[in-house]
Amino acid sequence: MSVRINDIAPDFTAESTAGTIKFHDWLGDSYGIIFSHPRDFTPVCTTEFGAVAQLAAEWKKRNTKVIGVSVDSVEEHHKWMRDIEAFGGSAAEFPIIDDTSLTVAKAYDMLPADYYLPGEGRTPANTATVRTVYIIGPDKKVRLTMSYPMSVGRNFAEILRALDAVQATDGVPLATPANWQPGQDVIVALSLTDDQAKEKFGKLDIKLPYLRFAKAPN
Repeated sequence: MSVRINDIAPDFTAESTAGTIKFHDWLGDSYGIIFSHPRDFTPVCTTEFGAVAQLAAEWKKRNTKVIGVSVDSVEEHHKWMRDIEAFGGSAAEFPIIDDTSLTVAKAYDMLPADYYLPGEGRTPANTATVRTVYIIGPDKKVRLTMSYPMSVGRNFAEILRALDAVQATDGVPLATPANWQPGQDVIVALSLTDDQAKEKFGKLDIKLPYLRFAKAPN
């Protein structure tokens, strides 16, 4: 069964570079982002983990914990972390999960329906679809998912922007328009009348009867 938006993110217990992690307990009351990868020591993934490490202060500012998933062992992860730091210039201080058993990959439906995974000689191509992003709320519900092919490096500026949009609209009758950036106007949900929207968010910029903008709340 696929993991969909608003599902409770599957809980799991796994070994990681930070020790044993019980995912829901580890997440606590923070937002969380899971980044998954098909193998250690792969070129695109090394640049991506380097990018995640460089954004450590941005994740902290947003009360967000990041955690990596790769289908190799903790021992291999520790070796790979040296390459990540050498390339990116920042220490990879977030946990990287040992998913040699593919427990997490299967729980989060990261594999294709017809996958074939050899016990020995597994290559990145065998787990190519294990390249997904999940943004998870403090209530443990999945807020957003993204999947990428092997050849396309993730844009972490966009993932950070998506996290900002999720947090700006979480639990309030608002949405963000195309290409929205923090600080820009937001869209008022149709569940509110014009009068209700004005009372809650102030002056409206009504482009169409169903498209009403308001200043983003602080």
